[in-house]
Amino acid sequence: MSKGNIRLLSDTLAKARVEDRAALVAYLPAGFPTVDGGIEAVKAVIAGGADVVEVGLPHSDPVLDGAVIQTADDIALRGGVRIADVLRTVREAHEATGAPVLVMTYWNPIDRYGPERFAAELAEAGGAGCILPDLPVQESAPWREHADKHGLATVFVVAPSSKDARLATITAAGSGFVYAASLMGVTGTRESVGNEAQELVRRTRATTELPVCVGLGVSNAVQAKEVAGFADGVIVGSAFVKLLLDAPDLPAGLAAVRALAGELAEGVRRS
Repeated sequence: MSKGNIRLLSDTLAKARVEDRAALVAYLPAGFPTVDGGIEAVKAVIAGGADVVEVGLPHSDPVLDGAVIQTADDIALRGGVRIADVLRTVREAHEATGAPVLVMTYWNPIDRYGPERFAAELAEAGGAGCILPDLPVQESAPWREHADKHGLATVFVVAPSSKDARLATITAAGSGFVYAASLMGVTGTRESVGNEAQELVRRTRATTELPVCVGLGVSNAVQAKEVAGFADGVIVGSAFVKLLLDAPDLPAGLAAVRALAGELAEGVRRS
């Protein structure tokens, strides 16, 4: 039975901590702008300095995601992206870079594909785990069993609205790291990431030893530095996707995401 890369994920996050910096976690959807282009984009953000990558499984109704990622998902879906393409993206990106690669997905596509089959195939592709923003923790035990069996992390999302008791339930069930959504609402770039996120990280840390990574709204090195001051990881998605959307062609887009990853990688260094 193939084993996934949860250990690689944990080691990568621990290494960042030893280096006194936050880990840089990049998000990119599979199949965007094309399947091959998406694979190149993942390689480019890692080459630029991302430690971990989340590959998005495009969804027709991405409730957590703002307009930028919705647009990219739409392009990927119109291009005919399948779960096989998502797994291929994970495999090729991980093989080329050695970096931990997770899949971020809503539950419905996995449920339809077959959770056990998905876990087995993600592990076989070298995946490190899954981020499941809409899977209720109290319904997650069957999935977590498959994930554990295959050496995959199950990352849950916590939000500022989560009460302390609820945070404890969520973090006890999760593995790999905890995804702290820095504000209520959808993904997208923001002017400020701020105090709500810092307070959420403090409350989350009180319940778990897992690293806490903050996403939703970070788009530049200044914000990355701010978040790195209180979180174990800084998650950036929409800013990368927007560069690819705005680029005149793929080579220009790849150069832009690589450059942004470099700037953000400098930003997450605390010194």
